[in-house]
Amino acid sequence: MGNSRMPRRALLAGLGAALLAPQALLAALLPYRLIPEATDVRFTFLLGGQPQHGRVPVSAARIRIDPQNLARSQADITLDARRARTGLVFATEALKGPGLLDTARFPQIRFRSTRVRLGPDGRLSGGAQITGDLTLRGATRPVTLQAALYRRPGTAPDDLRELDVHLSGQISRAAFGASGYPDLVADRVSLSVRARIRQAG
Repeated sequence: MGNSRMPRRALLAGLGAALLAPQALLAALLPYRLIPEATDVRFTFLLGGQPQHGRVPVSAARIRIDPQNLARSQADITLDARRARTGLVFATEALKGPGLLDTARFPQIRFRSTRVRLGPDGRLSGGAQITGDLTLRGATRPVTLQAALYRRPGTAPDDLRELDVHLSGQISRAAFGASGYPDLVADRVSLSVRARIRQAG
């Protein structure tokens, strides 16, 4: 009888560990918040064959990072399309009009990460990518961005309180229905995000 109890205890211990494991994994995701004054979301497009630049502000951000397993990190970013700006007044008005962003009907742009692929060195730099669902003009399409995550210069290797994030990539505006002015504006739009995040709490 004494011997029969040992396997049962081992089984109960194993079940307990399995039940607790998901909670332990979830607890490892650390919440971060954006530092607005150090965050810049830019886009570049060709107007009449000439590059033009613009900015769009972030209205909300939910960022979770697992320092022990960076591939589990998550991001959910919302941009305020109504406040998008270019260097040209007429281009800004056209950008927000029905042929492009149509901000009267779709005031927000949202990106939700679905997969993080680390670089060859196992870090979020040097070839790392983040794939997610981009929702623009009510259409949702998968987008993959080049990604890099850095500690602040001069900080200790284990000091992850503040981090710099760099994202870059391209999208087809026609893929989201923003196909206005095809004779003037090229289809490909380049994206560049530089952000600073800080551990919350």
